[in-house]
Amino acid sequence: MAEENKLANPAPLGLMGFGMTTVLLNIYNAANWDISSMILAMGIFYGGFAQLIAGWWEIKQKNTFAGVAFSSYGLFWLSFVGLHTMPELIDGFSGPDYPAMAAYLAMWGLFTGWMFLSTLKLNRALQVVFSTLTILFFLLAFAYAVGPNTDLGQIIYTIAGIEGIICGFSAVYTALAEVTNEYYGKTIFPIGPVE
Repeated sequence: MAEENKLANPAPLGLMGFGMTTVLLNIYNAANWDISSMILAMGIFYGGFAQLIAGWWEIKQKNTFAGVAFSSYGLFWLSFVGLHTMPELIDGFSGPDYPAMAAYLAMWGLFTGWMFLSTLKLNRALQVVFSTLTILFFLLAFAYAVGPNTDLGQIIYTIAGIEGIICGFSAVYTALAEVTNEYYGKTIFPIGPVE
């Protein structure tokens, strides 16, 4: 009898890649600091590549929701880094203006809001991650729509940063809960499965 090839759960890797990078970026957003190479490096390697790996691993396990989510957000981080670095690397490319960034973030908000609907069949922890991420994208889109260099834009940007820190830590909690619960074979940290 052939031994079953059981793959490990890739979700904690994807959630940590998303969560840690989101927390760090939103500390910058809340403080209205300029983006540093630390954020861009996290966006490429942990937010980007780690989530892509987790997403493709989820697809291998026939988990459509997680495969689409992790792959998409991994590509979000890579595109986000590209928006900040391509104007410096390629002659003739300019950075996006405020309306373009507002549209970019609003589209991610729409995608995330739609993905949130699927979490209603999953667990409460993921519902928190996706609902706070939806709010984050729309707050950032609004900040860019009014201009992040205006007084109102800076206030919204700061609120978005605080909300983003909450979002990121909710993903970190979910990742660590999944690892710990699996390791101990029982619920140590609840994620609130939907009945």
